[in-house]
Amino acid sequence: MSEYKRPTTKEEFDRNFEQKKPLMNDTEAYYESSRCLFCYDAPCMHACPTGIDIPLFIKQIHTDNSEGAAKTIFDSNWLGNACGTVCPTGVLCEGACVYTHQGVKPIDIGRLQTYATEQVVESGKQLYSPGSDNGKKVAIIGAGPAGLACASELRVLGYQVDILEAKSEATGLLVHGTAPYKITNETARSEFKWLHDQLGFNVIYNTPITSQEQLEKLEKEYDAIFLGVGLGPTRDLGLKGEHLENVVGAVEFIEELRMNQHEVTVPGKVVVIGGGNTAMDAASETARMGAESVTLVYRRAKEEMGAYYFEYELAMGAGARSIFNAQPVEILGDEKATGVKFVKTKLENGRVKTIEGTEFTVEADLVIKATGQAKMGSLYALITDLELDDASRLIVNNKYQTTNPKYFSGGDAINGGAEVVNAAHDGKAAAKGIDSWLS
Repeated sequence: MSEYKRPTTKEEFDRNFEQKKPLMNDTEAYYESSRCLFCYDAPCMHACPTGIDIPLFIKQIHTDNSEGAAKTIFDSNWLGNACGTVCPTGVLCEGACVYTHQGVKPIDIGRLQTYATEQVVESGKQLYSPGSDNGKKVAIIGAGPAGLACASELRVLGYQVDILEAKSEATGLLVHGTAPYKITNETARSEFKWLHDQLGFNVIYNTPITSQEQLEKLEKEYDAIFLGVGLGPTRDLGLKGEHLENVVGAVEFIEELRMNQHEVTVPGKVVVIGGGNTAMDAASETARMGAESVTLVYRRAKEEMGAYYFEYELAMGAGARSIFNAQPVEILGDEKATGVKFVKTKLENGRVKTIEGTEFTVEADLVIKATGQAKMGSLYALITDLELDDASRLIVNNKYQTTNPKYFSGGDAINGGAEVVNAAHDGKAAAKGIDSWLS
C-alpha cells in the first residue's frame, strides 16, 4: 500500500515528487569534488555517451571555477543540465567510477554536473553566441533533446535554424514524458530558455508535419532537414477492452501528470502492464499520487525486465507491488475497466508460453499500458527514398544522414528509444554531419 496521500496543492505534489538528485550546495560540491582521483584513463568519461571530460569539470568545481566546469560540460552536451538530473548515472558514468571496484560509493557525478550547469543557466550567463551567418538554412522537425542539440550546434556553426514542433512547448519528453521526481518542468524550461536566448534558433510551435506538401515546401526552402521526432503514442496490445474509458497509455498518462500535476486524480486501484523504465515510472507516479494499490504486471521474469533495477526498486519503494510471468488476456468491464484478466507464463526456448488453466484477475479502476511506443511511420511514409530497418527505425550513415540525402536524424527515431543523453549526442553529431555534407 502506498505511503503517499493524494496531493491537492502544488506544494503537496512537489513534496510527493521530491527530486531524486537534489541540488548540491557549495560545501557539498567542494567536498564531493575533492574525492575525485582524476584517473588517467577516466572510465567515467568513456561511459558517457557525449564524452564529457568529467575529471576536468570536477577539478574546475573544486578550484572554484563552476563557470568553467559548465562550459566544459556544455561543450560536449548541449543538454548538460537536464542530463545531470535525468541520466541513469548509476549505470553510466558513476557505474564506471573506479571507486565501485573498491566497494566505495562512486563520485556523485550527476549532481556535480547539475551543480555547475544550474548556476550558469539560472544566472543567464552568456557562454555561447551564434557563428557568422553562412547563408544556409536547416529545418528541424521536433524540439526534443535531439532537435535542440542539433539546433544549438548548427547555430554555433553559422546556420539559420527553424524548429517545427507539433506541441505547444519544447524539450520533448523532458516536460512531456519524464517522471516529475527526475526533473521539474521549471528545470527543463530554464535550460531551453538559456539555449534559446544564447543561440537564437527559431521555434514554430503547434506545427505537426502531416502532408507531403509541407515536406516538399521544407525541401525547397531549406538546405537540409533534421528528423528529431522521437517516438509516437503507446502501442495497442490488441486486447478486448483495450479502448475502455479508463485504459490509458503510460506516455499519455505521464504527459498529463507533468502538465496538470496535482489537478490529476488517480483512482484507488491501478494496474500497470509492462516491464520497462516507463512502466516503473507509471507505477511510481500513481503510487505517489495516492493510489490505494498499484500492481505492476510483466509477462516475463523479473531478471528479464527492460527496466533498470534501480527504477524497479524506486517503484516498489513508493508502494507498488509486482507480479511477474503473467500476460494480459482481456481488460474487463463495460464502459469502464473494472479489472484485467491475466494468464501465467513460462519461458520455452526463449519464447513466452502461456500456461493453460492459470487465468486470474486483478481489479482495476485505472489500467496503464506501458508496452512500448509506436514508431512515426505515418511521417516516414511521406518522405521519398527513406529506408527503415526491421524494427522501423530510420537507417543512417556515420554522419547521421538517412538514405534520402537531404534528411538527417538522431535520437529515438534511429535507436528505437534510449536516454536523453543519447539524443543529445546524436543531435550534435548530426549537426556536424549536416555541416560536412553542405560544406
